[in-house]
Amino acid sequence: MFATLSDRLAASFKNLRGKGKLTDADIDATTREIRVALLEADVALPVVKDFIAAVRERARGAEVSQALNPAQQIVKIVDEELVTILGGETRRLRFAKTPPSVIMLAGLQGSGKTTLAGKLAHWLKGQGHAPVLVAADLQRPNAVTQLQVVGERAGVPVFAPEPGNGVGDPVAVARQAIEHAKQKMFDVVIVDTAGRLGVDAELMQQAADIRDAVNPDEILFVVDAMIGQDAVTTAQAFLDGVGFDGVVLTKLDGDARGGAALSVAKVTGRQVMFASNGEKLDDFDTFHPDRMAQRILGMGDVLTLIEQAEKAFDKDQAEEMAAKFGRGDDFTFEDFLAQMESVRKMGSMSKLLGMLPGMGAMREQIENIDEREVDRTTAIIKSMTPEERRNHKILNGSRRQRIAKGSGREVSDVNALVERFTEAQKMMRQLAAGGGMPGMPNMPGMPGMGRGKKAKGKAVAPKKAKGGRSGNPAKRAIEQRQWEARQSGEGVPDLPEDFQLPDELKGLLPPGSR
Repeated sequence: MFATLSDRLAASFKNLRGKGKLTDADIDATTREIRVALLEADVALPVVKDFIAAVRERARGAEVSQALNPAQQIVKIVDEELVTILGGETRRLRFAKTPPSVIMLAGLQGSGKTTLAGKLAHWLKGQGHAPVLVAADLQRPNAVTQLQVVGERAGVPVFAPEPGNGVGDPVAVARQAIEHAKQKMFDVVIVDTAGRLGVDAELMQQAADIRDAVNPDEILFVVDAMIGQDAVTTAQAFLDGVGFDGVVLTKLDGDARGGAALSVAKVTGRQVMFASNGEKLDDFDTFHPDRMAQRILGMGDVLTLIEQAEKAFDKDQAEEMAAKFGRGDDFTFEDFLAQMESVRKMGSMSKLLGMLPGMGAMREQIENIDEREVDRTTAIIKSMTPEERRNHKILNGSRRQRIAKGSGREVSDVNALVERFTEAQKMMRQLAAGGGMPGMPNMPGMPGMGRGKKAKGKAVAPKKAKGGRSGNPAKRAIEQRQWEARQSGEGVPDLPEDFQLPDELKGLLPPGSR
């Protein structure tokens, strides 16, 4: 969503690079470009004015004029001001001291309230809560049925005593839901209310009546991030008519310009609390203003990437794989398949790569990634027998033909996968042996980085740094005996009586051992 804004901001900063000192003309030119970028992103004009004024004032202050790198300092200022207009610190849900906690959702029809209710319930369930969904939208056709379907997908019960489609009293349903939650020991009640295609008095009155009936701990205003500045107008109308405590942005994965996200918190004074960026139940998480600002500025979002990895990767599986490599076992297609399935749980490859710093310059390539390639690779691996997955060296021509036929691919695709896997296996061997990344020199003294690959078969003494082993036969024999003793666990043989350490090394020994 913020791709265009990110590109424009990056272009405005590009002209500042390499300058040891910034003039007023440089600052004016840069802030003017930032202003245009924000307006093109559909950010509300009052927000743009305040933002540019704050950036210009700070850019002309001591923190930039005395900085070693003024261009980086400007980027830092823009980052901090973006965090401010996005709401500052991360806002968490408030829960009632005595359960159940009541969360009421409000917003226009089409903003994604019903789907959002399921995502929020699924997220709360993952946090250890026991939520229940309440079907209080009794006007929109099939709204009750949709909520029941969403609740079933999320594994969360739905309280729906009325069929909807214009039948039933939504205020009575919301009131009954509180008693139902107390009886069934649900600790969070999520009330899905009705919406309209536009703001009207009837909509506001019904939402206000439900609010008064259930006294919610949180009222969340659900807004479609793709409607631009209209989101601010709608949010202000709901704030005046019903009131709300926080904002939820939906459809952040769309191709709109993102002005709603940069405007609604500043204009209404209510922070964005959650963001929905996809159709899956897992495409939902807490909104972090600092992380969003970094993504807009092309700095990536490594913290979110780490959090998603922690959720997707099984700890026991990771420990088992680490122990496997510690034993010197090879990386197999079964391991490869397990890793791919874990990555798939984190989301699409384009989203994951987009969270890495500096990926803005490769946005076009990232957007053109064929997500189906992972499915094709998975199909090829699953067409192998367990023995073939454990030992790919037995994959002769006839086996590859069978695998290609079973996966619906060509033999050339199987050959290409085996070739890529062989390279990956070599890399994993080097990492497991402590050899570092391919093409990188070993770094003695760093944990696990200085021993190189384990020798197979006949034991061979390690070579010296220059010219291999010593050219002196007597000294080479001593080195060989010392190395063999270390490998067998015995003590190191005594050195000859006339052996002397260089004076430069004697100073490194502890007192009494010289």
